[in-house]
Amino acid sequence: MTTFTVTRQIAIDAGHRVMTHGSKCRHLHGHRYTIEATCIADHLQAAGEQSDMVLDFGFLKDEMVAAIDAPCDHGFLAHIEDAQLLAMFCPEGGVVEAWTGQLRAAVARDGYCLTTDTRMGTKLYVLNVNPTAERLCRHWFGRLKPAVAARSGGLARLSEVVVWETPNCRASYVEPEASSRLR
Repeated sequence: MTTFTVTRQIAIDAGHRVMTHGSKCRHLHGHRYTIEATCIADHLQAAGEQSDMVLDFGFLKDEMVAAIDAPCDHGFLAHIEDAQLLAMFCPEGGVVEAWTGQLRAAVARDGYCLTTDTRMGTKLYVLNVNPTAERLCRHWFGRLKPAVAARSGGLARLSEVVVWETPNCRASYVEPEASSRLR
């Protein structure tokens, strides 16, 4: 069986903390994240503007920018359960419980919440998981998967998302194939 793959890379700058970490990562800090998305197809597009492609690199970039760069770059990534951290972002004069309640409702509905309604107008991306590289891989995979299918007319499948947290440390997420899930 023939398999074709394409991979696109973007980079963002974002802050985070891992609230449960036993060492220095529990402190506020930031990274220059590099994110790679790999798409796979059994054959290439037969016609149209993506002829002889799995998925146009520009289309993949557009989707990565929409799902990852636009909401997260130069922002802060936070876990909805990190009450102390979220209290620091609560708008001046706001009621912390009411504000975090709105965030919690959005996260419960969508799996994340983007807001700039914060104390300093800072971009805040709140997740239903700790913002570790491993969790970010899976989260961004879920956001990109339907977009890849749509932009390729169903031909391409997102096969892997890799998040480089530093030049030396990376995590990846590969969704199990549907056939593997049936076993």
